Amino acid sequence: MRLGVGSYTFPWAVGVPGHPPKAPLEAAELLPLAHRLGAKAVQYCENLPLSRLSPAERRRLRERAAELGLQIEVGTRGTGSQELLEGLELARFFGASFLRVVIDRPGDEPTPEEVAARLRPLAGEFRRAGVRLGLENHDRFPARTLAALVEGLGEWAGVVLDTANSLAAGEGWETVEGVLGPFALHLHLKDFTVRRQPHGLGLVVEGAPLGRGLLPAARLLRWELPATLELWTPFQGDLEATIALERRWAEESLAFARTLEVA
Repeated sequence: MRLGVGSYTFPWAVGVPGHPPKAPLEAAELLPLAHRLGAKAVQYCENLPLSRLSPAERRRLRERAAELGLQIEVGTRGTGSQELLEGLELARFFGASFLRVVIDRPGDEPTPEEVAARLRPLAGEFRRAGVRLGLENHDRFPARTLAALVEGLGEWAGVVLDTANSLAAGEGWETVEGVLGPFALHLHLKDFTVRRQPHGLGLVVEGAPLGRGLLPAARLLRWELPATLELWTPFQGDLEATIALERRWAEESLAFARTLEVA
């Protein structure tokens, strides 16, 4: 497995709405950080969009990634043609094999039929570019709905399979793996814990370093798919402390993967 990190490995350092860091992690800074951690790729998503970089900055980022032996991957949000074609061009520029897409964005939650109608006209563009569309399982669509959508689009589309997101759709990992696994082209490895509230009424889902939660991480790390480590690091009451914990969790997670000789 080729295990990478990305902008959602360090979301607190990049900047979470309502919690702006004093010195947000920049796109160029993520490359040497990934290299020090022993990652093989860096995935930039909508919280740290490459579209904001100037052409010169993009060229320098690509050159630096090549120097460090890192593959740059691209993610975006929304299914409008402008976002997708912009993302496709970035993926082509950085030599990425797929474009990761989260379907929903604020103010736009299309039905599966609407998503399919938006995406079908772009099939030729993606095929000519040699880039696959990777739809990420997220909060709203059940796994079977997303599977039917991807199957209907054809071989140019697949799934970026997140190991925790579908909890918000009421589906556990075994269901998601069984339904979406055959369509997966990339993994988002995100470990998590579930615990009861102190009063016993209700459950709390929180992130965990890879290998320390409920995810069958050791088994998944042996999948023959590229993957990105993502973290749901809980807020520690202080932003700097949270960013520091986020960094420690990333280090611990990559170290865990290396003990299995897969990172």
